[in-house]
Amino acid sequence: MSPPAEPPYQVVISAAGFSLGVCCDEEQIHGIAFLLPRPAVAARNALAAEAASQLAAYLADAEFVPVLPLRPAGTPFQRGVWQHIAAIPTHQTRTYGELARALHNAPRAVGQACGANPFPVIVPCHRVVATGGLGGFAGQRAGFLLDVKRWLLAHEGC
Repeated sequence: MSPPAEPPYQVVISAAGFSLGVCCDEEQIHGIAFLLPRPAVAARNALAAEAASQLAAYLADAEFVPVLPLRPAGTPFQRGVWQHIAAIPTHQTRTYGELARALHNAPRAVGQACGANPFPVIVPCHRVVATGGLGGFAGQRAGFLLDVKRWLLAHEGC
């Protein structure tokens, strides 16, 4: 059995040790994925070009806040978690427990919502950490994605 096919990215942006793949149509971003390093892919539509420009600006300067049209996704609970995550200022972190208390829910549920975030960087789930350290990232507890989380936090001076 072959592995599942990778979604068609409308643009791929190369970064320091990773790449970002953006899935979108002409009007909304459908998802952003952290990818192993690979060559950049030119934008296939105007929104992909704008996403590439804004994501590159953030990667060059952590103070830049990307603002892109996102396709509605997730459950009401996930959207609530993502809204709280989006409110975490650059250079700051929150723990899963802090978000859980604010949402009157369990830290594990917050972690699962973080792992399901289809818009990393835009919804900065890398700013959510465990009480005792880094925690997981994008549903992973080790490996490449944790290296990306470390880079993003260092980039933001956390």
